[in-house]
Amino acid sequence: MNIFPLCYLAVDFRTPSNVGALFRLADALGIEKIYLTGTSITPPNPKLKRLSRSTEQSVPFAYWESPIAMAAELREQGYRLICLEVGTDSIELDALEISPSEKACLILGSEREGVATELLEMADEVVHIPMRGINASMNVVTACAIASYAITRQQKDA
Repeated sequence: MNIFPLCYLAVDFRTPSNVGALFRLADALGIEKIYLTGTSITPPNPKLKRLSRSTEQSVPFAYWESPIAMAAELREQGYRLICLEVGTDSIELDALEISPSEKACLILGSEREGVATELLEMADEVVHIPMRGINASMNVVTACAIASYAITRQQKDA
């Protein structure tokens, strides 16, 4: 399996369906690791196991209580911190450029609160997916899938 230098930092993912889908996505795309933080549910969890189709057993993950501390640790390890969040200073996902060997961490906020201001301030980039319809938001894992594809497409030449 081709593993891309991309990881997820998920903040306060409280629903088994979102955490399970995140594991399935990471497995399907060859994502390096998932960091579950804050109030996120973590394996082992029977609902999560069923919804993830047992991919939580093969996708590397870790739990950190503080998403801020985890982001700081990832920055020290040389990761580029990319928040997926609509904001006044966010750029469209299509404008994001990643070099093929660059390590990146996609920071994902909960659907209720989004990404915390402190994480947005730490980020190297804040990106958003342009919405063309009448709805102003999309499921966090759906947005993550779109962003992951855009990033790994640029990394595939590594």
